[in-house]
Amino acid sequence: SSLNELISCSFRVPMVLQKRIVLTASINTSTMKAIQTTQSLVIPSEVTVSVKSRFVTVKGKKETLTRDFKHLNVDMAIHGKGEKKRLVVSVYFANREQIASVRTAISHVQNMITGVTKGYEYKMRLVSAHFPINVTPVENNSVLEIRNFLGEKLVRRVPMLEGVKIDRSTTNPKDELVITGSNLENVSQSAANIKQSCAVKNKDIRKFLDGIYVSERNVIGE
Repeated sequence: SSLNELISCSFRVPMVLQKRIVLTASINTSTMKAIQTTQSLVIPSEVTVSVKSRFVTVKGKKETLTRDFKHLNVDMAIHGKGEKKRLVVSVYFANREQIASVRTAISHVQNMITGVTKGYEYKMRLVSAHFPINVTPVENNSVLEIRNFLGEKLVRRVPMLEGVKIDRSTTNPKDELVITGSNLENVSQSAANIKQSCAVKNKDIRKFLDGIYVSERNVIGE
């Protein structure tokens, strides 16, 4: 109130000082921090989630996934029992960036729960104009060998990340690959590694469209 009274008495305060006072008030308003921000995630009965020092472990029927959230300045704890069991993520006296990290942590754990219960599937299509691309999954479907890309003799070997398998599609085995796994980051990064291994160098990419491209992203069973 004293600040408003000071600003309202414009005939007593020089114009330069008025601008400084208003600017200071706006800066203080924009840097206000929330006292507490909390979000929760319901844990399914068929999944076991444990938290210790912001290190999260998710166990399901398919696999066990772990993730370290120590780089985030948040509190993580398990509340409730049975069907009411949930993961609670909280942050105190946080700015906008720190508040956004709460939802980020919840989303990562949700992806882990989906991965251990259902799994993720990426489909990739082989595109070639003149030289047909030959692909062969080897080493128990953990490595993809790519041959005859743009007619090159070089054999490209792309290893899959941990927990990821690659195979030919059952519906279109000639031109489609299927990448599956429980870890969304590893599945998507493996697909990106395959695409980048077939990057066209020193040619006009508007004309030379050969490569292996992601065509679908699915949750297995949906």
